Amino acid sequence: MPRSLFPFCADIAFTPLKHVSLCLLVLLCAACGHVSEDVDEQPLVLKKASFGQLPDWDKDNHQAFLAALEKSCDRIVKKPATASLGADGFAGTYGDWQPVCRLVNDGQVTDAKAFVEMHFTPWKAAAAGAGDTGLFTGYYEPSLRGAHIKTGPYQYPLRALPDDLVMVDLGQFRDDLKGRRIAGRVNGSRLRPYEDRAAITAGGLPAAQDNPIVWVDSPVDAFFLHIQGSGRVLLPDGSDLRVGYAGQNGHPYYAIGRELIARGHLEQDEVSLQTIRAWLEANPDQANDIMFTNRSYVFFRELDTGGPLGGEGVILTPERSLAVDRSKIPYGIPLWVDIKPPTENEAPLRRLMVAQDTGGAIRGAVRGDVFWGYGDRAEYMAGHMKSEGRYWLLLPKAVDPHLASSGDTKIAAR
Repeated sequence: MPRSLFPFCADIAFTPLKHVSLCLLVLLCAACGHVSEDVDEQPLVLKKASFGQLPDWDKDNHQAFLAALEKSCDRIVKKPATASLGADGFAGTYGDWQPVCRLVNDGQVTDAKAFVEMHFTPWKAAAAGAGDTGLFTGYYEPSLRGAHIKTGPYQYPLRALPDDLVMVDLGQFRDDLKGRRIAGRVNGSRLRPYEDRAAITAGGLPAAQDNPIVWVDSPVDAFFLHIQGSGRVLLPDGSDLRVGYAGQNGHPYYAIGRELIARGHLEQDEVSLQTIRAWLEANPDQANDIMFTNRSYVFFRELDTGGPLGGEGVILTPERSLAVDRSKIPYGIPLWVDIKPPTENEAPLRRLMVAQDTGGAIRGAVRGDVFWGYGDRAEYMAGHMKSEGRYWLLLPKAVDPHLASSGDTKIAAR
């Protein structure tokens, strides 16, 4: 995404909603104030459970979940069988997952509920010392208006990834940095910080590196797209262009909801996507000053896909794809979620989902960002979601997390 694809506690969704991530992605930071600063240091604890312990397990549309799982299985079956699925190895090898995935991909699953019960074991997730509940937010695929050239109201660029931006996956250098990334520009023999949001917006990139893909008519919409990581741009001729996350400037994400509260413009209990957007649009003379406090800047690329891509590199499935902390939860793992209602008139989210995205602020052993899809309802649900929840990881019966324990692992299975 990651985030990414690309979440309101994520720095994009969306990563193509990917790794700014979108995801997906906290404008709603005030609601996240209870999250410990060292939450990413708390190991994941897994406790074996049964399907009877999953709230409302019998009530889900299990068959609908297969569409999301199949996308992850397409990736899993192509991996080396002996490679570990995640950094700590607790989820087994790709070879442990491939027999199950081949059944899914071959269209042999006629009863998804019975299939999952036959081939998987649920493991309840918790953060060591912090319990089994955490924060769940939401993200969506936004819609903007734009044009291929700068003209009329279309004055605000969505930029392509500069050639001189170097992104570094720190997990390739140290196992304890799995899922962590930095970015910058090479100057001589050193990696230096890249321009921040204010500098890039003011035209601070070298001319050869400043390459807009499309121009949109609202700086606020462009800013929100940076948070989501992926979206559709409606062009004057009635066609649309899908864009997704290509990279990020390396500066840390900062939630402008927090800044609006600190300056007395909003109260903590009224912060949402909708109230933040309304304030920015009503105060154009102060909007840039607020948005520039988030120094992170996202670059885009055109997507020739049938939907937004998550950090796993697969098309996200509305209400079935979840952005997670990739340093704790590997991509492609099914999860049963039990999340309190996003709004008063909604039921709890109790369903099967798949870990397919991540985001810069999606941190912790129990932390998730629900991808709601496209349209007015998706925007509403994502904008209001800041719910307490929990989840269970579903691992193939051939996988025993106990066997993955080692002296430096962050996974504690019991």
